[in-house]
Parts: sequence; C-alpha cells; structure tokens
Amino acid sequence: MGESVKRVLFVNSEIFPYLPESEISTIGRFLPQGIQERKKEIRSFMPRFGCINERKNQLHEVIRLSGMNIIINDVDRPLVIKVASISSARMQVYFIDNEDYFHRKQIYRDDSGKFFADNGERTVFFARGVLETVKKLRWAPDVIHCQGWISHLIPLYLKKVYKEDPIFSNSKVVLSLYNDTPAENFTEDFAECIKFAGIGDEDVNLLADPSGINLAKLAIRHSDGIIFASDKVNPEIASAGREAGLPVLEYDKDSIADGSYIDAYDKFYDQTL
Repeated sequence: MGESVKRVLFVNSEIFPYLPESEISTIGRFLPQGIQERKKEIRSFMPRFGCINERKNQLHEVIRLSGMNIIINDVDRPLVIKVASISSARMQVYFIDNEDYFHRKQIYRDDSGKFFADNGERTVFFARGVLETVKKLRWAPDVIHCQGWISHLIPLYLKKVYKEDPIFSNSKVVLSLYNDTPAENFTEDFAECIKFAGIGDEDVNLLADPSGINLAKLAIRHSDGIIFASDKVNPEIASAGREAGLPVLEYDKDSIADGSYIDAYDKFYDQTL
C-alpha cells in the first residue's frame, strides 16, 4: 500500500501524572510521546475528572475551542476544553470538561463504591466532545487510538456520524482492550442517549443489554484494528476482538516493560490504513 501514518489522535480514559499510574495511564503518558519522537504529529485527550488538581497541573481553558453545547437527553450541556503541558515530553493534553459530568472528585464511582448513574451520559459527552473539538482544531488524524472504556463510543460515532466529514473521512480506529470493563450495567436509556444525527436502533442494538461488555463489542464492531493492552481482558470481549476479522496485536508483557511496544504500536498503525 505504501502509506504510512502521519497523525495519531489518542483518546484516553487516563493519563499519568493527572491520574495515578495504571496500565492505561502509563501507556497514555508514554505512548504519545514515543510516537511523537518517531516524527508523527499527535494530539491527546482525556476527561477532566474533578480529582485532577487544575492549579498543580496548570490546566487552563482554551477559549477558542470552548463554547459549544452537546445535547444529551434533550438537555444542552456546555463543552469546556482545557489544556495542560507535560513539559518533559513536549506534549500537550486536552481535557474534556463539563461541570455536571466531571467536577465531582471521584472518577466512576461515589465514595461508597456505587457506579455513577450518569456514566453512560458521560461516555456520550466525552466521545462527542473529543470529535467536535478535533473538528474545531481542523486537524485530520490518520489514526484514532482509543484507550479505556469511556472512549468506546468513538468508533461508532466516527463511522456512523463523522465519516463524511473531511476531517475524519480517512481516519482509522485502533482500539486497545484493557481489564477496565465496568461490572455494572449502564442505565436502561443508554442506547437512547447515544443516538443522534441518524444513528438508529440497529446501530445500538447490542446495548439492549447495556453492559460494559456490550459497549466494548460495539466499539470492536466499528474499529479497524485491535490491540490487546492487558493480559486480563474480559474473555468475552477478547473473543469478540479476535473473531472480528481485524488486524490484531497481541499483548506482550516484555515489550510493555521495556518500552519496545511503542515501535510495535507504531508499525501496527500502518497496518490499519
């Protein structure tokens, strides 16, 4: 084919040091840097969870990108975009923010461990917020790399809503699978919350049972490549990923440990074009 990826958009649930070190946050921190060092352009996004100290991490609002509204369940939700720099990596991180969804101090569960009832809506807002912000940046990614379950609506929206948009018309989706699938179901109206701009019942039929497993399967259905980024991926999700007929990059513990996974991921991006 002769094509190679030049621009990679990273959509992360976690990035260190804004959240504690984990499988996802560590890769979310070092993979974009490594890809940038391999002469690619990158952009990174994550939610602006309320536990992230804005002053300590020097987050500031990007006025020219903020000001849009996203309608979910007939309610207008203001989209606020913030940005911070990881100076040692010469890398910026964009944060999707909204007072109703992301100002609480916990991430996905309250202090008693109860799964937030609006986590489904937060997923919708995050995915749509990322794609609308990238449009406003007028920055066309070759690959969109989704990491963490809160990014799992990106593939559906890209393929069903934004595919004709010139910013995304040539974009491919790489989906990393982790051991982060919620055990709890989303609310019964989750599928309805997802619908907009022509997305119909048949597009979200998997979410008749609104589980984290089915959300991951929906993401797989609309992706172009699958990376196993953990050795503990839910077996049902792992089977769906391997049976989807897509390019697959298997988990390699040693390459994660020594950093050589970055070259493997970089090469894998080209396979999806």
